[in-house]
Amino acid sequence: MAEPLHHQAKQPVSAALAGPYGHPFHPLLVTVPIGAWVGSLVFDVASHLVHDADFLARGAMWLIALGVIGALAAALVGFLDLFAIPPGTRAFRVALLHMALNLLITVAYAANFWWRQAGDGPSGSVGAGMLALNAVSLAGLGLSGYLGGKLAYHYGVRVAHETTQAEGYVPAHRPTGGRHTD
Repeated sequence: MAEPLHHQAKQPVSAALAGPYGHPFHPLLVTVPIGAWVGSLVFDVASHLVHDADFLARGAMWLIALGVIGALAAALVGFLDLFAIPPGTRAFRVALLHMALNLLITVAYAANFWWRQAGDGPSGSVGAGMLALNAVSLAGLGLSGYLGGKLAYHYGVRVAHETTQAEGYVPAHRPTGGRHTD
């Protein structure tokens, strides 16, 4: 009997590159751009709350750069996870939208970094346009994260089979000499 289509999306295309069964690298790697870009928005806002804001503007710019680099690394293994999803399925369409949004957001952040680098680089409070682009990009990242969560938690992409998951709920049997120790 043929394996169901959804089982295909649980197996890595390459365990060495995308992470072994049940332990994908993509969710681990996305924490870098998420953290860097949230931090950059905090720095952008904070640059309007202090007298000498140069260090915050520079910090936000470099956090954006770090996020772009992290997003590219996450995208590489994310592509491998995409290849595991059978084309023509709802999960595949959600994955394509998730990927397209992430690529658009990464381009927006790269443009924001380039904009901040223009001229003499950042000084003083971050400009309203740069701050707005940062905020809109982060909102888009939230939407994309929702789609990524749907892939993992609703469709089970790169999540262990239900039978494997059920093993975690089998009571542990410990010899207690007849006494209940919980």
